[in-house]
Amino acid sequence: MMGKRGAIAALAVVAGAGLSVAMAGRAETAGVSVERGRYITIIAGCNDCHTEGYAKSGGTLPPTAWLKGDPVGHQGPWGTTYAVNLRLYLRDVSEDEWVARVRAMKTRPTMPWFNMRVMEEADVRSLYRFIRSLPGDAGPPMPDYVAPGDRPTTPVTVHVPQPPQP
Repeated sequence: MMGKRGAIAALAVVAGAGLSVAMAGRAETAGVSVERGRYITIIAGCNDCHTEGYAKSGGTLPPTAWLKGDPVGHQGPWGTTYAVNLRLYLRDVSEDEWVARVRAMKTRPTMPWFNMRVMEEADVRSLYRFIRSLPGDAGPPMPDYVAPGDRPTTPVTVHVPQPPQP
């Protein structure tokens, strides 16, 4: 038979376990917000590639223009890559699928996938929520990857080191 102290101790353990489960549920969403996603988008430079004309504007384009991709290709020994339209990319992807894709990501240049893979989960989720919250139309899809030796049909920025000129 359990005494009064034993019953109180058992109740504390059960309550503590319930609190731990509740806290674990909160920890999954702690620090996740649309506003945090906006901040990360800016400081991580997502707009620099994924928003046409963003860098040229000095970062003054409105959020209605953000993260729709850029039809100017990045060409190098890997072929020609394009910054995808993240709004369209995430349209049919759940938040959990996004987190899994970021964790497994390995893309061609110029995308810094290695930086994305080490982001805190709350930051990855915040990015997702921010991108999904952006106002305005989603914009068109961007061109597909062009293999080395094949000719792209769009303007490109060439990423091939050049020797110094004499």
